[in-house]
Amino acid sequence: MHMHVCACNLPQHPPAPTASTALIMDSHEVVKNIYLLVIVTLLSVLQNVFFAQKVERECKSQRSQASTFERVSCANRNCMDAYPTFLAVMWCAGVCLNQAPAAFAGIIYLLVRQKYFIGYLGHTSQCTPGYLFGKRIISFLSLMCIVGIFNYLLLRFYGSDYKEYVQTITSAASTLLLIP
Repeated sequence: MHMHVCACNLPQHPPAPTASTALIMDSHEVVKNIYLLVIVTLLSVLQNVFFAQKVERECKSQRSQASTFERVSCANRNCMDAYPTFLAVMWCAGVCLNQAPAAFAGIIYLLVRQKYFIGYLGHTSQCTPGYLFGKRIISFLSLMCIVGIFNYLLLRFYGSDYKEYVQTITSAASTLLLIP
C-alpha cells in the first residue's frame, strides 16, 4: 500500500539563516546603534554646504565690502577648524557610550555653530557666546568618550559593567547643555 503524504500537512520550519541573511541582520543591528549619529553627521554636512555657499556669495558679490568677505571667510575657517574634533568626539561618545545623548549634544553643537557663524557676520563680540558654548559641548562629548572607554576597559579586564548607570547619568546630564 502506497501512502501519499501532502507537503502542506508537514510542520513548516523556517529555512535556516544563510550567511547573507545573518549579514543583513547584523547590518540592521549596527545601523540601529548609530542612526542618530548618522543623521547629525548628515545635518552637519548640510550646514557646511550652507557656510560654503555664504562664502561664495560674498566673494561673488559686486557690492560686498572686503571686510564682510573677510568676516564670512574667517567664520567659515573657524567653524571648519573645530569640525573634525566635533565629529570624532561625537562618534566616539555615541559608539562607546550612548548614541542618544551624543546625538542630542551634536544637534545642540550644530545650533551653536550656526549662532557663532551668524554672530561673526555682525559684531565679532556676538560670536563669543556661541564659541564658549561650543567648547562646553565638545568637552561634554570628550568626557562621554573617556567614560565610555573607561567602562569598556573595566568590563574587559575586571568584568564590571557600569554602562547602564553611566548611560542614565549622561542622558540626564545632556539636558544640562541647554543651560546657557
